[in-house]
Amino acid sequence: MGLSTHILDLVTGMPAKGVKVSLSIDGEPAGESVTNDDGRCTDLLGARPLKAGVYRLVFHAGDYLGRSDEPPFFDVIPIDFTVTDTERHYHVPLLLSPFGYSTYRGS
Repeated sequence: MGLSTHILDLVTGMPAKGVKVSLSIDGEPAGESVTNDDGRCTDLLGARPLKAGVYRLVFHAGDYLGRSDEPPFFDVIPIDFTVTDTERHYHVPLLLSPFGYSTYRGS
């Protein structure tokens, strides 16, 4: 099916737009995107099909979070997950704040 992600800024309650997101599959670079106005990346795989393997999304959050005089606490946030069922869609959201983050398996 496919792979998507989005980022929600927990401080503002709004989508985090303009964040670079990199994708690797089984340790090999596989794509890159930037979150849109809705904080989403839907084109990380491009036209490639989803395949089984170990995936890593890397959220380059430093530029987004570094909006003050201090450097951001989080610069790069990696999330590793395993794709086993290529017939399902994998949605991996990031809930982000300057000093914490969480993720979950979305739908």
